[in-house]
Amino acid sequence: MNRQGVELKWLLLGMFLGSIGNSFVWPLTTIYIHDQLHESLTVSGIVLLFYSGANVVGSYVSGLLFDRANPRKLMIGGTLIATAVMAIMIFFNGWPIYGILLTAIGFFNGWIITMVNSFATRSGRDGRYVFNMLYFANNLGMVIGTTIVGPLYQYAHGNVSPMFLITTILYTMFSLVVLFFFKDSHQTTTQTTNNSEQTTNVKLPQANLWINWIFFVALVVIWTMYEQWASNLSVFMTDQGISMTKYSLLWTLNGILIVVFQLGLTWLNRWVNRPYAQVFIGIFTIGFSFVLLLYAHSYGWFVAAMVVLTIGEATALPTMPAIVNSLSPVAVKGKYQGILNAFSSLGKAIGPLFGGLMIEATSYHILFVICAISIFVMELIVLLVVKVKRAKAVEY
Repeated sequence: MNRQGVELKWLLLGMFLGSIGNSFVWPLTTIYIHDQLHESLTVSGIVLLFYSGANVVGSYVSGLLFDRANPRKLMIGGTLIATAVMAIMIFFNGWPIYGILLTAIGFFNGWIITMVNSFATRSGRDGRYVFNMLYFANNLGMVIGTTIVGPLYQYAHGNVSPMFLITTILYTMFSLVVLFFFKDSHQTTTQTTNNSEQTTNVKLPQANLWINWIFFVALVVIWTMYEQWASNLSVFMTDQGISMTKYSLLWTLNGILIVVFQLGLTWLNRWVNRPYAQVFIGIFTIGFSFVLLLYAHSYGWFVAAMVVLTIGEATALPTMPAIVNSLSPVAVKGKYQGILNAFSSLGKAIGPLFGGLMIEATSYHILFVICAISIFVMELIVLLVVKVKRAKAVEY
């Protein structure tokens, strides 16, 4: 049990329930706004920009507060308000209220995920194991959610109310887990004040800052490009006569493979300690998935590209927060996990709008070329910074 009184199994269960709930929302957003609400891809991108922009703010604010206030109370407040917003969206999901409420969900999702990750930094266990398991729980939930959401959306003839009903139930369960199993911190008011002062005064070694911040920038680029899969690719595939069910099955495949890869990496990490190599390999592989999309004219090519994307995702994305955790002192672990999640959310915010604008100005193929080149360039920059600064970095 960590010093905030939360066992890892309850963090994993919370992440799992929240992941299923979110997988009933994000895969449908672009296609729902475009096909059912009859708005353009650019408008869809703007909605997702506000959603992820709110996610950035929620992530950053909750990361700062985690180190300064009572995390359990902050977690309870976030899950309860998120549940209430989901419940409202069962009945109000037209235009423009859908976009407004989705923005509120974005804020509290960023809040909740950062809280869970920040609790995880103080679990007392190996950081790579903890973040691999959180990623495992997140994607196991996504496997279940994305398997159901495509057929359910088609069966409901574009009505999203059933999806928000299920999400509300799942978030209610998540809130109950927090209420009963996230225990109160035993810190006194004086200790909390002292922690706040320590958080303000802590300074990271310059090498640690360089590596952390190049990871943050890399995550903006990676997620900006990755979001093309989660948003604009649904329209690209349906325009080629591939059903929404087959698109959602790609994410089911993604989740299943991540579960398998995470179990394999968790086992491998017992003997091989090369976290930076995992990041380098993962970033490159994510970029290569967009090269394959240039040749995707049948469903098989999309499947192949998704497999390559998933290898990169499972290798790099859980490892980066684990490295940031190892380079951050205890007093500011919440702060830096909050910044990491905020930058990830910034990329997710930019991605759909960037993609929508590029598609309308040029074409999908030009977009895929830009995505691949951007990730490969970022890969070279990360390699250079890590090579120069790693020897001077201090691990905590």
